[in-house]
Parts: sequence; structure tokens; C-alpha cells
Amino acid sequence: MRYDYLIVGAGLYGATFAQQMTEAGRRCLVIDRRGHIGGNAYTEQVNGVTVHRYGPHIFHTNDRQIWSYVRRFVEFNRFTNSPMAYYQGRMYSLPFNMLTFSQMWGVVTPEEAAAILLKQRREVGWEPRNLEEQAISLVGRDIYEKLVKGYTEKQWGRPCRELPCSIIKRLPVRLTYDSNYFDALYQGIPFGGYTKLVENMLMGVDVRLGVDYLEQKAELDAMADRIVYTGPIDAYFGYALGPLQYRSVRFETETLDTPNYQGNAVVNYTGRDIPWTRIIEHKWFMFGMDELGRELPNTVISREYSHEWSPGEEPYYPIGDDANMELYRRYAELAALEKNVAFGGRLGSYRYYDMDQVIRAALDTAGKELEEDR
Repeated sequence: MRYDYLIVGAGLYGATFAQQMTEAGRRCLVIDRRGHIGGNAYTEQVNGVTVHRYGPHIFHTNDRQIWSYVRRFVEFNRFTNSPMAYYQGRMYSLPFNMLTFSQMWGVVTPEEAAAILLKQRREVGWEPRNLEEQAISLVGRDIYEKLVKGYTEKQWGRPCRELPCSIIKRLPVRLTYDSNYFDALYQGIPFGGYTKLVENMLMGVDVRLGVDYLEQKAELDAMADRIVYTGPIDAYFGYALGPLQYRSVRFETETLDTPNYQGNAVVNYTGRDIPWTRIIEHKWFMFGMDELGRELPNTVISREYSHEWSPGEEPYYPIGDDANMELYRRYAELAALEKNVAFGGRLGSYRYYDMDQVIRAALDTAGKELEEDR
């Protein structure tokens, strides 16, 4: 069969683009190297627990159109992301809020917390030049040393003094007793998991799994008029200019014969003495219940370890330093010369995307394609 579009990657970008084009009457074929749809948002059922195989994904957005769009395909629960941090036998609330400040310093009022923060922030009396200085300028030395430094250095494999300021700017700081990690109007996790969401988005679309596009490129390209590629942009060009750098993660997942291991969906381990960055207890994303609303007698946990990526491993987080962004710019110039190929998604664009952002990008691309066809 001849297709209008071959879409490489069955993650959220590829699924959104395919859904939009199929709805508009275009023929789409979606392929993926993995044996499942959903990309890194893939979820699976393990003893009744919806497990996020590639790490926790909490959907959040301020974009009402995106929120309405995803709810066309599945119902969402009301999960609110309120992680905890473990450091030397004590638990702290995240993100940094009045609960954190009370746990750290014994303060009760916002005025007390603000006074300590102001005093400690003054340690950096200049424009921050790296993540360490940026963190201290935001939350002071105490919180930086206990809750930021070790976790961040494990996650990125670099001293905080060598990391850019931009990483820590994503962390909210609040003088309220609000432990909701995201400042978002809409938040939740789909009932049935993200696999169900993507499955419903791809209804009526031809999907082939276990297909390596780059190994069969000529044959697959001949099947469609246009290609939408969401894999690594450097891999598409055979790493001709050298590989882009990523951080990757691995998980140790186990089922435990206990109803409650840690009492929270996510606990960060911020000390360097503990090798994993966090432990995910998946059942709490669904309030400890299965798809039918029954309480689960056991639990599934995943210990997450961060490490440097090497070719052949799954890339997770682009390292957006100056050298890598310059290399990406050169790859993007090559991509612009490719005929009938559009690059998108986290790997195709070499950028970190929240889920709502990747869906928005795919909707915009699909809209432009349809506009050009008119």
C-alpha cells in the first residue's frame, strides 16, 4: 500500500501527528523500533499495577486546547505530583515550599522562611554563572547542599559548578504550604496508562512494531510521499558530524509482597552516598488501586539510576550545553536540506519536551502540513 506519510516513532509526537492526518483523510503508516507503542511514556500492567517502564510521566498543562485534545481519547485521574526527598534519614517536601522550610529550619510563617532565604541567597551577589550559584541564589546554601547538589550531580554526571543555570530554573520555590510540583491548571494520569491513550490515538492507523527505520530506510521511504522522523537526528545522518550527548537512565524494577513500600509515588534520594536518584512506587499514581478501583495487596517499585549515554542505549535527556547545541545546529542545517522529511519530537529536535509541549508541536506541524496541501 502507498501511504501519504511514514511516521517513524510511535511516541506522543508520532501518534499525535498520525491521528491528525488520519482524521483529515491521509493514509499513515507508523513504525517503531521497539515492540510497543507509546515511546518513553509506555505503561504496562504488572500484577494489576500500572507501571511506567521508562520512568514516571505526569501529564500537566496550562493549555486548555491540549487538555481537551488528550481527553478525547481517555479519561484522566486527578493525580497531583508531590514528590518527597530523602536525605540522611529525614524526609523533605518537594518542590521547595513552606513544608520544606519548616522541615529544614523549624520555621512556621512565610516571613520567617523569607528572612532565612534572603540571608542565604546573599552568598551569591552576582549574576549566577553555573547551577551551583543559581541554586544558592534561589534557595540558599542549606537546601542546596541537602536537596539539590547530590541529586543533580548523580542525575547529570557532572559537578554542579559545571552545569548551566537553566536546569535549576525549572524548580518552583513557594512561600506557601503547597507541595504541588507543577504550576499547571490541568494535571493527571490517564486511566489505563499512557499506552491506552496512544492506542486510542492510533485507532485506524497502520502500525508496525519492531521495525528499524534506519536499517530499512530505502525500502520504507519508497512506501510514502512524506516522512516524519522522530528518532535521534544525529543517527539519521549516521553520526556524520559526531554524536550528540545525552544522559540516560536505567531501572531496577521489582514486585514486593507488601501493600505500601514508601507511601508516595516518587521519593528522590539526594545524598551522593546512595547510588540511585529516586524510587518510584507506581501504584500511587493510581491511588493504590487497579483499573477497576480495587485496592492492590502488593506493590511495584523502580530504582532509577542515571548514567552517561552511549550509542546503542536509549537516550533520555539532551545535554543542552553550548558544544552540543552548536553540533545540533549543524545537524539541523542538514535536516533542512532533506526533501520530504520533517524532523520532530524530543530526539528529532534535540530538546527536552514536557508531554503537552510535544503534543502541541505535533499539532502545529500537522496543521502546517494540511495548510500547505490546500
